[in-house]
Parts: sequence; structure tokens; C-alpha cells
Amino acid sequence: MRKLIIITILLFYSTFNLAQNKLAFDFDYAQFGYDSTSNYVELYYSFNQSKLSLIKTKNSFLVKAKLMVQLQNLENNEFIVNKQWILNNPIKDTSEFKNAKSLVGVLGFVVPKGNYKLSVSANDGIKKSLSFTKSEELKVLPFVREKFTISDIQLASNIKKEGADKNSLFYKNTLEVEPNPTVLYSKHSPVLFYYSEVYNLLNTSPKNELFLQKQIYNSRGDIVYNQKQKLFINNKSIVEIGAINLKKYPTDTYKLTLIISDSLENRKVFSSKKFFLFNPDVKLAFSGAKKAKGFMGSQFAVYTKKECDNLFRQSRYIAKQDEIDQYDNIDSLNAKRDFLYKFWKKRDPFPETRKNESLGDYLKRIAYVNKHFSTMQKKGFKTDRGRVYLEYGPPDQIDRYPNQTGQKPYEVWQYQSIEGGVIFIFADLTGYSDYELLTSTKRGEVRDDNWQRRIAIQ
Repeated sequence: MRKLIIITILLFYSTFNLAQNKLAFDFDYAQFGYDSTSNYVELYYSFNQSKLSLIKTKNSFLVKAKLMVQLQNLENNEFIVNKQWILNNPIKDTSEFKNAKSLVGVLGFVVPKGNYKLSVSANDGIKKSLSFTKSEELKVLPFVREKFTISDIQLASNIKKEGADKNSLFYKNTLEVEPNPTVLYSKHSPVLFYYSEVYNLLNTSPKNELFLQKQIYNSRGDIVYNQKQKLFINNKSIVEIGAINLKKYPTDTYKLTLIISDSLENRKVFSSKKFFLFNPDVKLAFSGAKKAKGFMGSQFAVYTKKECDNLFRQSRYIAKQDEIDQYDNIDSLNAKRDFLYKFWKKRDPFPETRKNESLGDYLKRIAYVNKHFSTMQKKGFKTDRGRVYLEYGPPDQIDRYPNQTGQKPYEVWQYQSIEGGVIFIFADLTGYSDYELLTSTKRGEVRDDNWQRRIAIQ
């Protein structure tokens, strides 16, 4: 029954996707190291040629498609990529057209560090109504830096080492890597090929051993594949490729994760990539088991009472008063777990996915404020700076004045996206690095237009 449900969902997804996008088109991308200020972004695309309009030429046939890529800097709204490509592919005859392979290609761009909006549009060369458009945010953080890092993972349908064609569009680092933009595998193509790069290896101490761990997770979060090996360092960067046969796994959504770790500093870096497998001949190992629902299927299922209380104590800044009152009246541990699950589920921007981006972001904020704003008397989340950082996120700009003549140390935080632009001013009035909020232009926050008298040294 579970197998039937998964297959039905997958078929519904495919039908819905085609109905909405109309054009049988897929794309994927991956980032690789370029220099200390930029990454090299590869974009992989795939047109199903048999779904494109067939054009008769003088001697044969061809299919025609258009592809447009835009990469816009979100800070200054400038386009670093804004280009359209016309793709023409010859077809010998109509019988070949019906069985034609997908038209797969790759584009590459050098992209400086920053936050971008990536927009990809495609359409049939004849029928403009057959189109596809999608936009998403792309964050570029250079891989070339001091300590070892790993690039994104490129999923491939094949990787050739022997006999690689140097003139191929997919040739790189002595390999011919044919991308799989659909990130879909099946019983007819069950081998998952992957390509990744590891950087900054020569900065690692000779006594510090490095290890690579390869894991595959299914949609329930179970590890279904796990291998670990030692990395042999003979260059400042290396290419990591592999092939994993998926024929024994059932239809599901999976995630491939590569983890690089060392033996001395306990440093870990990882890269993950989601893919899909359609393999109806293999039954689920636990077809009779029901997936845990609610908080029992979440990370909160293993929280202790202390962990529940500690998390909500640090989450009160974004909680409503009725939520605070409700939590304060809860006695049962499972009730606390259930409350936290629902509390964060309401704030999940993509509730259909396993990952809760809001919770992940907030946990990162908690770690940041406790590391940078803690004093001898207070944890960082209890300080004024910690509270503002947790409630509103990292400021767009911080101006620090630690040694002004006749004044105590103070900071000015600026948020450009809140109420048209607001500021928060904190000062170290006691000399113990506990910066107190003196004034803010944010509605609802403390306001003192004469705040400068409080930082004057008498």
C-alpha cells in the first residue's frame, strides 16, 4: 500500500509539473571554487526533444528552443548575467525524433561573493505557450579560503575517465561529466554518478588525516548507504567522483551527503544533494510501518525537559503573549515537545519539506549571540543585543565607536528592510561589555532622543 501511495504521488507530481510548466524542461546547478572572491557556477539544462516542435528544413528536420538566464545581485539589483541562447538541434527523420535523447547542456559563469536571484526561463522555439520559468535565491560564498572545504555536488548520468573527449561540452579536469539536470534515476538508469571538488588541502598539517564519508538518506531520514575512506593529499585540491548503484533501493526521495573530516581539529564540512529514484520493482523494507506523525516524527521527539525549556526561553522574543502563557502552563514533557513542534511548524516557510528553514536560521542566531554577546553575568540571548539579533536578525550595518573621546563605547545597528530603515543604539554603560539598548527608531522599541547624555563620561 505504501509503495502504491509513493508511486501515485510521484506520478501526480510529474503530471502536475508538466501541466503547470507545459514545457518538458529541467535545470540544476552547482558551485565550484574559482578564486578567493568568486565561485564558478555551472548551470545544467535538459529539454525533452520529443516534446518540442519539429521544424522541417530543406534536407532534414530540427528542433528549436530558447533559454534565458538572469543572475541579479540582490544588494544593488545589477545583473551580472542577463542572456538568451537559441538552441537548434538537427533531427535526421521523424522516427529518430520520437526516440530522441534529451537535449542536455551546461553553461558556466564566474560569480563574485554575494546574494543573487537566479531566474531561468525556457520555451519552445515555435510554440511560445510551451514555456518554463523559475526563480530562486543563490548565495555565493567562495570555497577558496584557509581551511579545507568541499564544493557543491554535481549529479551526473555518466562520468568517463578513459577515453574522455577533450572537445566535449562536458569535459573538465580530465573527465567527461555528463550532467543529469532532472536529478531523477530509475530502474533503467540506476547508477548515480557524482562529481565534487575538495579545496585548500595543503594548509592541513601532515599529521592531520582527512577522511571522506559518503552517505545516502531516504525520505524518512534513515541512512541507507554509508562508506568512509581516508583521503590521500597530494595536491592543494582534488576531484572526488563516484558511482553508486541504486537498483536495490525502492522508489523514494533521497539525499546524497559527502562529509570531509579531520583527525586532529574535529573539523567537518559537508555537501548534500537531493535526488529522486523511481524503482517500482523494489518493495519498501518497512512497507507495513507507519511514518511517525506530529512531534514524534520530528527532532523534538528526543528533547529532554531542560532542552525544551531552554529552547523556548530563547524563542520568547518571537512568540506571541498567548503562546508564552500557554507554554508556561504546560507540565507534561510530551506536551512541551508537541508545543515546540507546532510553534515552529507555524513559522516554517516550506512546510511540505522535511527541513524547517526558520528553525534552522533561528538556532544559528542563538549560537551566534551566545558566542559573541555573552558576559560574565549573562548568556548572549539575555542581553539587549542578543534580543534584537534574535528578533530581527543580523543588521545590515554596524558602526562601532569603542574609543570616542569623552564617551563610553557604543554601537549603532542599521536595518534597511524594517519600516523603511531603522536604527538601534547600544552602549556599554558599566564597562563589562554588556551593551544596553539606549534608543531605537523602530516602532514599539525604547526611544530616547537624548541618549548621548547617557554615554558622556563625567
